[in-house]
Amino acid sequence: MNSKELLNNLIKIIVEEDGSDLHLSVGYNPAVRVHGEMFFLKKMNVMSNEDILGIISELLSSEHKEKFLKEKEIDFSYDAEGSRFRGNCFFSQGTVGVSLRLITKIKTLAELNLPPILESFTKKEQGFFLVVGPVGNGKTTTLATMLEIINQNKAGHIVTIEDPIEYVFDKGKSIIDQREVEIDTKDFTTALISVFRQDADVLMIGEMRGLETISISVTAAETGHLVFSTLHTNDAAQTIDRIIDVFPAGQQAQIRTQLAGSLLGIFSQRLVPRISGGVIPAYELLIKNTAVANLIREGRTYEIPNVIETSTREGMVSLDKSLSDLVRTGEITIENAQRYSVQADNLNRILGQ
Repeated sequence: MNSKELLNNLIKIIVEEDGSDLHLSVGYNPAVRVHGEMFFLKKMNVMSNEDILGIISELLSSEHKEKFLKEKEIDFSYDAEGSRFRGNCFFSQGTVGVSLRLITKIKTLAELNLPPILESFTKKEQGFFLVVGPVGNGKTTTLATMLEIINQNKAGHIVTIEDPIEYVFDKGKSIIDQREVEIDTKDFTTALISVFRQDADVLMIGEMRGLETISISVTAAETGHLVFSTLHTNDAAQTIDRIIDVFPAGQQAQIRTQLAGSLLGIFSQRLVPRISGGVIPAYELLIKNTAVANLIREGRTYEIPNVIETSTREGMVSLDKSLSDLVRTGEITIENAQRYSVQADNLNRILGQ
């Protein structure tokens, strides 16, 4: 079997088995992650370095392969058999490996089991909205759904800056220009600076990376743009601290003031195993109000969890409340709720345990 046939067979398996990820490592059978669980394809041969290098040659252009061999890792996107994948090639102890993630079609908030209130943030004219959480918990999927709501309901100019491009949008009421780092633009910072000359209404930054990216993004939100982005943080309070800590001490008071003014909200999500199979999101939602703005400005972010818990009437949701609701509706087990909670005692109190 040649490399192209092997790759096509693996892609067929991940799609047919409703998998999310494919892993190829030397010395192992190919592995597919399905609903959070890893399964090894025992009927397929153990992968050799030559097998994976052949697949890499199918996945990457000659230019990208040269870059990979030089820099030892690369992110990319790949289209095949009507499916789209986000991928990463890497070296491990001198051998090569590949991870591919299947990108499904853009779904609605209801299909993703996400709260309808997220749609309200897509109707804002300007401001800063972040979707956060660990790697692999659906942040990009949530952002794609929110951008698609804008695309289908409002005429405007949406610019995305991604590395790599994941979801590809169809034509709607908006113009959507999707820019991939190193293919359509030099880097995130260069692309962000260009946004100010592109008459953009909405900006989506695939990931906040470093001081320059964060600084320009906050400025964009202050100057009439609706900005969406992601961070690998665990909750709203940690996200705000992470943003502020990126800046030198002498600039932190200024960024606190800017963030207090421009922030719209922070949505933190986890994908929790579902009793009926698959996964379902549990989440925390912070909505910036006067109290939150004051806490950010005064450096009292440690009090934000209390504001979230006492502001349910405004639409805020704590992670433990979300987890407890999923337990009560029979979606997840108590054990998994406790596993994903950051304050198990608080969760048990809500559940009456």
